[in-house]
Amino acid sequence: MANVPNKVADRLVVGLKRFQPILSSAKSRDVGESDTVTVVVDMLAEIFGYDKYSEITSEYAIRGTYCDLATKVDGTLQSLIEVKAIGLELKDAHVKQVVDYAANQGVDWVVLTNGMYWRFYKVIFAKPIGHELVVEIGFCNLNPKSAKDTEALFLFCKEGWSKSVLSDYHSQKQALSRFFLGAMVLTDPVLEVIRRELRRVSPDVKINIEEIKSVFTTEVIKREVMEGEKAEEARKKIARAANKALRSKTEKQSGPAGAVNGEETCEGDSPAELM
Repeated sequence: MANVPNKVADRLVVGLKRFQPILSSAKSRDVGESDTVTVVVDMLAEIFGYDKYSEITSEYAIRGTYCDLATKVDGTLQSLIEVKAIGLELKDAHVKQVVDYAANQGVDWVVLTNGMYWRFYKVIFAKPIGHELVVEIGFCNLNPKSAKDTEALFLFCKEGWSKSVLSDYHSQKQALSRFFLGAMVLTDPVLEVIRRELRRVSPDVKINIEEIKSVFTTEVIKREVMEGEKAEEARKKIARAANKALRSKTEKQSGPAGAVNGEETCEGDSPAELM
C-alpha cells in the first residue's frame, strides 16, 4: 500500500477515535437506514476527506431512480455508495443494483456499507457486467495505532484517490492471486526456466516443456485455479501483456516508420537500393 501522508494519517487516527463509539452507539440503538446515511456522510467528510457540500451527493439520480450517495473529485464521478442500516448484514446481492448503476455511468468503483463495515468493489465491464470485491474494512475492528489499518482507510481517501492507490492495490491483489500465479506458471517462458533448472539438477535427464506442464496441471495446481472466469481472465491478461511486449520489441527492432534496421529511408527508395 502507498505511504499515508502525515497530515492524512493524523486525520484518520482522530476519525477512528471519534467514530468508533458513535458507530457502536448507533448499532446498539439499531438505527435505520436514513440515520446510517447521516453517519456515513460525516465519515466521508471527516475521515476520508471529501467536502460534504461539493464532493458528496445524496440520492444521486440515475435513470429515474436513486443511489444513496456518490463521491466526486474535480467534478468527475468517482464512486457510487449503497448504504444499508447499521444492523443489517452486508451481502453481495445488495451491491448488484448499484453495480448496474455504475456501469451505466461508466464508474469503476462501488461501495457497500452499513457504517460498521465498508466493502469496495471494482466494476468489471464485460458481458454481463460483473463486480469484484477488492477490500472489506471492519471499521470498529481497526486500531488507531496500527499503520496497516490507517493504510487500509487511505485506499478510499480523497488524497489517495489522486494517487490511484485503490486501483494500484487492486492490481497488486490481482497479480498475487492464485489464478494469476497459476496462469503465469503455465506460460512457456516460465516453464522453460523450470526446464533449464531441472536439467541443471539432472543433466542426464531429458525433459520437455509439455511434460512439465502436464505435471503442474494434473498434480501440482488445483483444478479450481485453472478453471472458471477468474482463471480465464488471468490467462487473457497475461496474453495481452505478452503481446504488448512483443509489439514493443518489434517496433524497437524495426525503428520508426520508413526505417530499416533503425535507419530512415528516403521516400521512393526500396530497402534493396539502400544495401
